[in-house]
Amino acid sequence: MRIGLLTEGGYPYVSGDARLWCDRLVRGLGQHEFDIYALSRTERQEDEGWIQLPSQVSRVRTAPLWTAEDDGVVYGRRARRRFAEAYGDLAAAVCAGPGTAGAAEVPERAADSAGAQADRFASALYGLAELARDEGGLVGALRSEGAVRALERACRAPGALRTARAARVPDLLAVAGHIERALRPLSLDWYEDDGLGSVDLCHAAAGGAAALPGLLTRHFFGVPLLVTEYGVQLRAHYLASATVGEAPAVRALLAAFHGALAAEVYGAATLITPGNAHARRWQERCGADRAKLRTVYPGMEAERFAEVGEGVDGSRCADPDTLVWVGRIEPAKDLISLLHAFAEVRKEEPKTRLRIVGAPAEGPDGATYLAHCKALAAQLFPDEAEGVHAVGDNPVSFEEIGGPEVPNLAEAYASGALVVLSSVVEGFPISLVEAMFCGRATVSTDVGAVVEVIGGTGLVVPPRNPRALAEACVALLRDTERRERLGAAARARALELFTVEQNVAAFHSIYLEIVSHSPVRRVVVDHAGEPLPFGVPAEAHLPGRWTEARLAAAARTRWSEGAPVRATASVPAGEGA
Repeated sequence: MRIGLLTEGGYPYVSGDARLWCDRLVRGLGQHEFDIYALSRTERQEDEGWIQLPSQVSRVRTAPLWTAEDDGVVYGRRARRRFAEAYGDLAAAVCAGPGTAGAAEVPERAADSAGAQADRFASALYGLAELARDEGGLVGALRSEGAVRALERACRAPGALRTARAARVPDLLAVAGHIERALRPLSLDWYEDDGLGSVDLCHAAAGGAAALPGLLTRHFFGVPLLVTEYGVQLRAHYLASATVGEAPAVRALLAAFHGALAAEVYGAATLITPGNAHARRWQERCGADRAKLRTVYPGMEAERFAEVGEGVDGSRCADPDTLVWVGRIEPAKDLISLLHAFAEVRKEEPKTRLRIVGAPAEGPDGATYLAHCKALAAQLFPDEAEGVHAVGDNPVSFEEIGGPEVPNLAEAYASGALVVLSSVVEGFPISLVEAMFCGRATVSTDVGAVVEVIGGTGLVVPPRNPRALAEACVALLRDTERRERLGAAARARALELFTVEQNVAAFHSIYLEIVSHSPVRRVVVDHAGEPLPFGVPAEAHLPGRWTEARLAAAARTRWSEGAPVRATASVPAGEGA
């Protein structure tokens, strides 16, 4: 079958989110054909180029989200009227509160009101997409004064969000600009018969902007949509907006917009595959139907850590007095609490050392946080020396992967007897899974999917509680047998749940299930123009040369769905299904 893989800020670029996962998925499903439709986030990402793609990738089309030039399209009177109606409905749905009929309304009426607003949002979104397909790009219209005025009218209308009513002109301009950036995929030329209309299934590697092309392909061509979220986009927006310092009206309107978009994506998707139960709960709260949800854990390469995890000496090769932390250095990881906890550990076990392995997050904030952590470490642990003539040494070290002492991740985890995670915000804790592959016992804070991942193979403490973190570390440092037992159980669990093989097998099964239950309906005709009743048999959705019919796009108008296509010579069924 042909899969349209939709990405945003990742694959096939050298850097970005979900890049490794997408590459492993594509390489693992060599029996299928992949068309990649990628949205880039920055100019730097595009300049870095792509990774080497496997042969099953037949097409790559890219578009930037970081810039959008006005295509010079000038709408006529009818097109301007269509835009005003659609954008006005979109703005009204965003600005309306969850219960517009009044605070005293009964729950049933509140649910009906919310459903009506969701339908209004969806109708407006597809109306804008149809306008872009008919008349050209929406960039100029979405940036126009008319768009800002439509937002202002919606904010002042009865039943609008209380915070939105106080929106000033700068707030409205900020919201309009954000909506224009979010809706840039609507103006792309991907939605044609020889584009996304030719695939059997759209697989969005994230929600939000990545899923928008899948929504439109489903709307225009009836192609089923699969959405995978290892990090819920709506949650990420909430976390990011809390640190930006925007006006309350801007935060409220953007939260409403992204919430409505997430609800539409979840409602239109045939299946949704969260990466863990934590993401699954978020999706349910955002409107996803529980019957559509299938948890599929992300796959990781266990072979990278096999030498450490399966070593004969196991944990005995590690320094029994060393704690290891691995990750990206940023405030969400709460290294401040870890350093204070380590100060308590040193009181009980004076020989203990702490190795912090990782690079700071991008931007000035990451470097500033790293400098703050180093200053705190120097204050809490003055350089120590065994004798009056010896050179002092700090028990806390800050290192990066690739150095002489830590050449790779496996060596980082092997350097200590215990791996620590101190985060206050976490999605799927990749560093914990890597430690589990290495057969290491862990002490973690109870955030995100931590408890789900370790499943009883490590100790869990409350976040922002240095004393509890220290007590758990001391307990495992003093009990070698328990530490090794937990490490062995952790490796067994990781091999069962978190390998690339289980991830690829799960998606292969899901692909077949979706296409078998909701195949793309097209009429196949022979060279004489007569319909072929069995032109696309059920076997055509399985890999192999099962059928001599191939679907080929015939000349037709842009809006005639389900028009006949002619059967041609024999080709692999995955290309024609």
